Amino acid sequence: MPQILSSNMVLQREKPINIWGFAAVGEKVEVAFAGQKKETISDKNGNWLVVLAPLKTSAKPQTMTISGSNKIELTNILVGEVWVCSGQSNMEYAMRKLAKIPKPKNVKLGFPSDEVVKAKNDQIRIFLVNRKTLIKPDSIHKSWAVAQDSALRAFSAVGYFFAKAIQEKLGIAVGMISSAIPGSAIEPWISENAFTQEDYFKNQKVGNDPGKFYPTMVEPLTQFKIRGFLWYQGETNCFLNEKISYAYKMKVLINSWRKAWKENDLPFYYVQIAPFNYSKTKGKVPVDENTEPELWEAQTQLLRLPNTGMVSTNDLTDSNEDLHPTYKWEVGRRLALWALAKTYHQKIDFSGPIYKAVSFKEGKAWLDFDYLKATSSGPIHGFTIAGKDGKFVNAEAVVKNEKVIVSAKDIKTPVAVRYNWTENPSGDFYSDALPALPFRTDNPLTKTFNTN
Repeated sequence: MPQILSSNMVLQREKPINIWGFAAVGEKVEVAFAGQKKETISDKNGNWLVVLAPLKTSAKPQTMTISGSNKIELTNILVGEVWVCSGQSNMEYAMRKLAKIPKPKNVKLGFPSDEVVKAKNDQIRIFLVNRKTLIKPDSIHKSWAVAQDSALRAFSAVGYFFAKAIQEKLGIAVGMISSAIPGSAIEPWISENAFTQEDYFKNQKVGNDPGKFYPTMVEPLTQFKIRGFLWYQGETNCFLNEKISYAYKMKVLINSWRKAWKENDLPFYYVQIAPFNYSKTKGKVPVDENTEPELWEAQTQLLRLPNTGMVSTNDLTDSNEDLHPTYKWEVGRRLALWALAKTYHQKIDFSGPIYKAVSFKEGKAWLDFDYLKATSSGPIHGFTIAGKDGKFVNAEAVVKNEKVIVSAKDIKTPVAVRYNWTENPSGDFYSDALPALPFRTDNPLTKTFNTN
């Protein structure tokens, strides 16, 4: 059996389920699970596959029997919701690190430092991919684990807290597959030939080792049915001062992964990279104070693709010198809000305000937003405004009649507005305790990024 099929796993409910493995050429194989029995014969390469009819949700552990010339029993299997989480170090950031960090400054967000110790929910199962895990058959059939003890200590904090929020709200089993590598760019996670399908890259050489991790850490998962993806990456590409090219790379990632799993509408929820002093770093490529806001802008463009969602992290850092801010439990929770609202159709607040449109009249800017709940407010900080000379100054902003009205005394004819357009954001524009995404109305990407 492949490593991803093992005891303790969660199988995705309500979808046909692939069960596959390896045998002698022409060997008869039978799979029995949840009242179903399916037979097949291995092909000329010794590969075999059966497809189980969609399974009903089950919190009760069940056993799967695979019989050929030998017999394999996979035990303690649940049926529920399965998600793949991927990216670089902020996604890989392990639960054990939470026990060692000082108490964060934002007390409103809590501090679950003892979560590893008290985690005993056997309805959450985890599978941690490393660079060798998936490419060889499994002989012990214990690659999945209950989310507790040593297995949990090594697992993605964002992935776990996402699962915890989903499991608590829906009351069903959740399986998380984490496939992430610290310091990785986006290109290695994409099949190399996928770039040729995107017009933007037709006449470009794509760097950063395209496809390097895909055959070993993504492709072997594609037969395993899932509900959707979580993605937390971008820092490495930000250091390279990427803008619109990153938006197209994310587009290729999303489209190619959906195609690989043979479901073109799989949810893809992702994380805005956290504030950091990129402009103070010295690397191969010069960066400045606009580098990170422009990458945020590139990330935001993917919201124009169907079944995507993005969480802001502008308020989830205690120091702009920390590339790995600690509030991973809140990142996981905010991702779960998107999934609960959009994938599981719960009536909950799931996003802070997202800029939609602007009009200028009477010396003021009138802005429309998606997910703006307030009808009126006191002063909001973090907005800047510019006249025809293009020089931005701090602005006054209030919510009135479900619009944000922005102005400055010295700007008589405003032409552009920005919010939190800095790698050191301090804005306080929220909706139901969820922060607004940074934006600029003078945005070139929305005019040039092609979602088709």
